[in-house]
Amino acid sequence: MANTFLTPSVFAQEGLMQLENELVLGNKVHTDHSKEFTMKGDTISIRRPAQYLGQDDDLDVTSYREDITQGKTTISMDKTVSIKVDIGALDGTLSFDRVQEDVIKPVVIKMRDRIETELAALYTDLYYFTGTPGTVPSTFLSLGEGGAIMTDGGVPQSSRFAVHGTNAALQLADGLKGVYVQDKAKTAFEEAMIGRYAAFDNYESVHAPTHTVGVATGTPLVNGGTQAVTYAAAKDSWSQSLVTDGWTNSTTGILKKGDVITLAGVFAVNPVSKESTGRLQTFTVLADADSGASTGPATLTISPPIITSGAYQTVTAQPANDAAIVVKTGTGGTGYKQSLLLHPKAFALVTRPLKIPTGAGVKTSTKAGNKVTISCTEWVDGNTLQHNMRFDMLFGVKCLDPRLGARLTN
Repeated sequence: MANTFLTPSVFAQEGLMQLENELVLGNKVHTDHSKEFTMKGDTISIRRPAQYLGQDDDLDVTSYREDITQGKTTISMDKTVSIKVDIGALDGTLSFDRVQEDVIKPVVIKMRDRIETELAALYTDLYYFTGTPGTVPSTFLSLGEGGAIMTDGGVPQSSRFAVHGTNAALQLADGLKGVYVQDKAKTAFEEAMIGRYAAFDNYESVHAPTHTVGVATGTPLVNGGTQAVTYAAAKDSWSQSLVTDGWTNSTTGILKKGDVITLAGVFAVNPVSKESTGRLQTFTVLADADSGASTGPATLTISPPIITSGAYQTVTAQPANDAAIVVKTGTGGTGYKQSLLLHPKAFALVTRPLKIPTGAGVKTSTKAGNKVTISCTEWVDGNTLQHNMRFDMLFGVKCLDPRLGARLTN
C-alpha cells in the first residue's frame, strides 16, 4: 500500500502551535510591526515616543513653543531559519503523536532556540542596571530594586515581566513556594512562569544571557568636561561618544559591549519631573572598546546620551573633567548571568512568511499565528524520488526602546 503523508498544511499548523507554546521572550515582547513587512531584507523605521516639558501654572500658551522632532529606530527582517527533513523513510501510517515527536518537535526546538537567543542578545542595549555581580537574586528586595529603578525612569508598571536564568528562577521560586499553587496541567509557556513577584510576571529561561566583562582595569576617568550632547544630535541612535582615559595602557577589549558604567556626579532624572532619582545614571557600552598607549585613552560609545536639559533630559549634569568611572558589571573577564526586566515594548519580534516559489511537484503552506509565522514546503526529487520537506522562518528582532527595560545581574 502506498504511503500517505501528512500535508504541508498540517505540518506547518502543528509546528506553529508548538513553537508559540514553547517561546518565553518571544511570547511576551512586542510583535505588532510584523504586518508592515513584506519580504526578506525589508527595513522599517519606528518613531520613539515623544516627551514634553509642558508649561505649568499658566494657561496662556501664546508665547509657549516646544519644537520636538521624534527620534526613530529601524527594524530589519534579516534572519532566517531553514530546516530540511528527510521523510522518505518515514512510514505514512505512523501515528500523529510519533510525527509530532520525531519530526515537528526537533524543528520547533531549533526555531525556538534561535528566536529566544536573538531576543536575549538585545540585553546590551539596556542601561538600567541593578544587582550584585556574583550574587544570585533571591528576594523580593533584589527584584523590587529593579522595579523601583524602572518606575523612577518612567516605565509603565502594567505588563512588566522578568526572564531569569535557571539559578535565579530557582532562588526566586523558593521564596514563592508557600503562595504559588501549581496546576496539574500547563502548556510549556505556562510551565516557564514561576509566579508574580515584586510587580513582575517572572519566567525561567535557559536563554537568559550571560555577560562577560571586558578587561576593565586601570583608574578610568572622564577626559574632558564638556561632553554633554543635545537631543537633536542623539535622537536616532540614543547614544554618544565619551572620551576617557586612565585605563590600563594598550589593552584590547578594555570594555566589552554590554558593560555598564557610572560617572561620578552624574545622576539619573525622572523623565517627567526632571528631578534627580538619587541614583547615579548607569550607562551601557554599545561597542567593544580598546585603550591606547601613554595615558590609557579610550573612546566609548554609551547609552543613554548625556542630555542635561529639555524634554529629553537624561541626567542632572554632565561629568566633570577627571570624574571617576566605575564599571558596574563585575570583575574583568568574568561572565555573569543577566535577568531581563522588561516592558513588552522594550523589544520587538517581527516575522513574515517567505515568498516561496511553487511549481510541479512542490507544495507549500504558510501559517501565521499570534507571534510567529512558519512555512512548510514539500517536494520530491525527480532524480532520486526522495521525498523531502523543509521548514522556514523569516524574522527580525530589535530593542525598540532601551528606556523600557533593565538588567538584574546574577
